[in-house]
Amino acid sequence: MRRFAHVIGFDDAPFDRAHRGDVPLIGAVYAGQRLEGVLAGKVRRDGANATRVLASLVRRSRFRAHVKLVLLQGIALAGFNVVDLAGLHRALGIPVLVVVRRPPNLARVRRALLEHVPGGERKWRLIERAGPVEPLRTGVRPARRPLARRGGARARGARYELVRARAAAHGPLDRGWSGARREPASRLESRPVA
Repeated sequence: MRRFAHVIGFDDAPFDRAHRGDVPLIGAVYAGQRLEGVLAGKVRRDGANATRVLASLVRRSRFRAHVKLVLLQGIALAGFNVVDLAGLHRALGIPVLVVVRRPPNLARVRRALLEHVPGGERKWRLIERAGPVEPLRTGVRPARRPLARRGGARARGARYELVRARAAAHGPLDRGWSGARREPASRLESRPVA
């Protein structure tokens, strides 16, 4: 299988529900299990600049020549700033893989976009164009298997990179990207306090 030199995983920072304006965007650059660098930018809350900002961050980085895959946790950043996966793939010439833990409720997403978000019709078309989420075979139980949408990524290469990303986080994918185990609330409440 083909081995990717560098992988960049992007996600937006948390923001208050009432926040309007720009939201921080962070990209972690990995080469195998080693963190090589961090990229930072901003995207507009419910805006339309996510694809352009992502492409610019990757192109301007010192890692550009080595980046072979972009990972996103969800197709939208900063609320409903929807990423054009095909457009990002064309702009960078590398695969883009969107990974999610649960299938999205597309009926609710569509309703929210069309009724409450400026430019919602265009954003909904981008989501439709991205295609369905598909389970990735990663070695974890099927119930916890992550789902993905691909922009220019072949299934085999995407699976391989996801397994490598899991190894970089030193934990199974069902623990999230940070490797921190998420305990159910019932378990946390039953633990004795020292």
